[in-house]
Amino acid sequence: MSTRTTKKKPVGSVAFVGAGPGDPDLLTVRAVDTLRRADIVVVDQGASRAAAAAYAPAEVEIVDASCGQDGQPLTHAARAKLVTNAAKKGGVVVRLMDGDPSLFHGFAEEALACDKNGIAFEVVPGASTATSVPTYAGVPLTTAKTRAVHVVSGAEAKPDWSTHIDAHTTVVVLGGAARIVDAAAGLIGAGRAADTAIAVTSQGSVTEQKTIVSTLEHVAKDLKGAKLPEPMLAVLGEGVDLRDRLSWFESKPLFGWRVLVPRTKEQAASLSEQLRRYGAVPVEVPTISVEPPRTPQQMDRALHGLVSGRYQWVAFTSVNAVRAIREKFEEYGLDARAFAGIKVAAVGEQTAASLVAFGVKPDLVPTGDQSAAGLLEDWPAYDDVFDPINRVFLPRADIATETLVAGLIELGWEVEDVTAYRTVRAAPPAAEIREAIKTGGFDAVLFTSSSTVRNLIGIAGKPHATTVVACIGPATAKTAEEHGLRVDVLADKPAVAILAEGLADFGGAQRLAALDAGETVWRPSLRRGAARRKASK
Repeated sequence: MSTRTTKKKPVGSVAFVGAGPGDPDLLTVRAVDTLRRADIVVVDQGASRAAAAAYAPAEVEIVDASCGQDGQPLTHAARAKLVTNAAKKGGVVVRLMDGDPSLFHGFAEEALACDKNGIAFEVVPGASTATSVPTYAGVPLTTAKTRAVHVVSGAEAKPDWSTHIDAHTTVVVLGGAARIVDAAAGLIGAGRAADTAIAVTSQGSVTEQKTIVSTLEHVAKDLKGAKLPEPMLAVLGEGVDLRDRLSWFESKPLFGWRVLVPRTKEQAASLSEQLRRYGAVPVEVPTISVEPPRTPQQMDRALHGLVSGRYQWVAFTSVNAVRAIREKFEEYGLDARAFAGIKVAAVGEQTAASLVAFGVKPDLVPTGDQSAAGLLEDWPAYDDVFDPINRVFLPRADIATETLVAGLIELGWEVEDVTAYRTVRAAPPAAEIREAIKTGGFDAVLFTSSSTVRNLIGIAGKPHATTVVACIGPATAKTAEEHGLRVDVLADKPAVAILAEGLADFGGAQRLAALDAGETVWRPSLRRGAARRKASK
């Protein structure tokens, strides 16, 4: 008699990962590493979705645990079943939970379900919403007089408010507006002073964050008037009185500003990140599409010449030129070693950085203006004694100007000017973006080249008169003015970091001027009827 054994299907593992309060940058290193290895990610509404979008692989399966097909919130048992079913498929399941898993209502039920089904699990702690959001609001949970910190979760149906009435106890209330209003009434009823300060923060730790300060007695009325979106968190206690001095996040120079970033999609990322550091909400609108040249033969010949030693110099005037050459190298199985013995020049910090990332250290970067003219000022004249070859390879856009070519020829060099890529106008943005551009829905727009000015106006229309216009250099500013725009900010140097800093300085000055005048609104999009401010140059 023979026996037949069946292979047991392998079961995956589950990692309960804290997604933090909302800002994906607050994830721990371990959380990011775990997300990048995920096969399935189970998310809820809120921070977990943002974290998955930021760090999970593009091809990962996303399972929504926030609600069922009928649109109703799932029970804890239903969520636990989702997680265990996902694990039974095999692979790594990441269960993303807002804040820290240990404070996420339902974590225990889901972890116990894994244990019951023999599914291995681990927990990756995260930044707790209960502590992080007050920190972002400038409200410390403890002072020298604080005796205790109490956290009341939204899941606690009928808390005993009498345990929270000590004036030296900080109380954190998790939940929506209704929960906070009930908490205020319960605390007053239990004996806590009606004039106790309370701070309510909506969408904590992201640039849409907003905080109102009230008292237990008036918070219901103030919340109704403020119309804050969910999620919310309330803090009451002595730390609220310090918010005016400790509000570091919402007092950033561009906090809440919607800034239009009209660049190629690849180039917008670094500028958007810098704007976020100043508190802005960048909105990227591609105005230029970068495409290969129509006839690649010229580039193929130039690449062969580069490898065979035909050139003394290669000059890169843009990140796109570096990318075009790098893609050709990959196509032919080459790498940075092909630049051995060749001198390399770069215009602009970003161009130089992209070369370094490629493994090529530029020999020449302008010491002055980061432009073709600046490069020519530092470029050596051809010397037939010291320069064995007189040719310069110049990969560039199809619409580039002739300034650099003419200058190099004048210095005695022979220039092989090759179209490495084409720039074409991008498709128009969505209707709501076009409407916001024309009606003043954006607080500022940043122009990094003359072509971004022309193309944005061509595909979306002219920015509203109240929108702050910032330009990276004189040529871009001139183009903007030719199109009827008033330039408010002009970067001291043609670099995106300097441009973002200039806009931040401008925004900070506007904020201080408004506060000195007793005004509470200083965002241009909220002051559309006001007169245009003086240009800052």
